[in-house]
Amino acid sequence: MATATQAAVTIGGIAKANYSRVSPQKARLVIDLIRGKRAEEALHTLRFTKKRVAKDIEKTLRSAIANAERKAEDAGEALDVDQLYVTTCYVNEGPRWKRMRPAPMGRGFRYQKRTSHIIVEVSEHHRAASERIETAAAEARDSKGVKGAVRKARKALEQRNKQNQPKKKK
Repeated sequence: MATATQAAVTIGGIAKANYSRVSPQKARLVIDLIRGKRAEEALHTLRFTKKRVAKDIEKTLRSAIANAERKAEDAGEALDVDQLYVTTCYVNEGPRWKRMRPAPMGRGFRYQKRTSHIIVEVSEHHRAASERIETAAAEARDSKGVKGAVRKARKALEQRNKQNQPKKKK
């Protein structure tokens, strides 16, 4: 079990969408809107953004949130999804698809279809992480010495039963 004196370890998730068929420059315009926001607020922003790439970024953000939940579940920790923030998000350039377009006099003009790699990372706020660790430490303190607690509970029940028994008349 974790103790309150340990440094707060934040739980987070990361998701990548590789080879998205959108220009990195256009994707960066939308990514800049959600950087540093709460995850819920970022989802609302993406839902009402009138850009085609917003749907891909929203899908990636939802995946990162699900990954954080799964990571917390595997670690046996309780994660509050409302405390997740978009910590890092960026778009890298993917490979370009080279294509040819017919041109006059039997020639061909070359053009490129750009792709991008979208990376979104979410993690809980440092205050939420410290609260989670303090709660786990308090729970560990409370469950310590269960045998003694059971003994005390049995004694209390026996005393209550003795008090509740009707008195015999002589």
